[in-house]
Amino acid sequence: MVPIREPKTYSIVLADDLTLVREGLAALCNAQPHFRVVGQFSEGAAALKLIQAQQPDLAVLDMNLVDLFALEIVRRVRDAGLRTKIIVLSTRRDRKTVVEALRCGVNGFLLKSAPATQMLEAFEQVLEGSVFVSPQLELNKIFSSGSKSEPEDPIDSLSGREYQVFSLLVEGVRAKEIAARLELSPKTVDTYRASLMRKLDIHDVAGLVKFAIQRDLTTH
Repeated sequence: MVPIREPKTYSIVLADDLTLVREGLAALCNAQPHFRVVGQFSEGAAALKLIQAQQPDLAVLDMNLVDLFALEIVRRVRDAGLRTKIIVLSTRRDRKTVVEALRCGVNGFLLKSAPATQMLEAFEQVLEGSVFVSPQLELNKIFSSGSKSEPEDPIDSLSGREYQVFSLLVEGVRAKEIAARLELSPKTVDTYRASLMRKLDIHDVAGLVKFAIQRDLTTH
């Protein structure tokens, strides 16, 4: 008799600083018989440590983990030649962010507003070796030069680090704490804050909060 092969079980690591999101993802994964969550983290550094030690099949990371930016985790994992596939979750829809993530080596870019069925589809496709980008982002437009008649979204002009500072300011985090979380000097944080406010043509934190609410950028 030919022995019956047991279906493969995939190990998954989750990292999101919002407990509700993290636990929701864990419940979604654990409801699938072939998925096994081996770690849940609120901090990127802890997730990276487990990835380096265990090389799980898949890591699902919030784009804006406060202690270690998700794309920095991706760079370190890729530089080390680890086999773990990585999906980032984001509220951002701009071309620059998606392209930067794909160039860093992510295997999937998934909007946090995606329904559960789409998330599972993304996990399955990435584990099978495909690259998944949320259909709402219209991949063909992301990689096209775009129409010159379309005005550039000012959020696209922010660097990854500027966007981190922007996100924390909008959450009400003070500059001193931002510096500690991002391992920057307070002076460097002030420089990023001035730069992002200039690019967005906004002059105070209240304006940043209003801008974020209008664009649904107030949650990770």
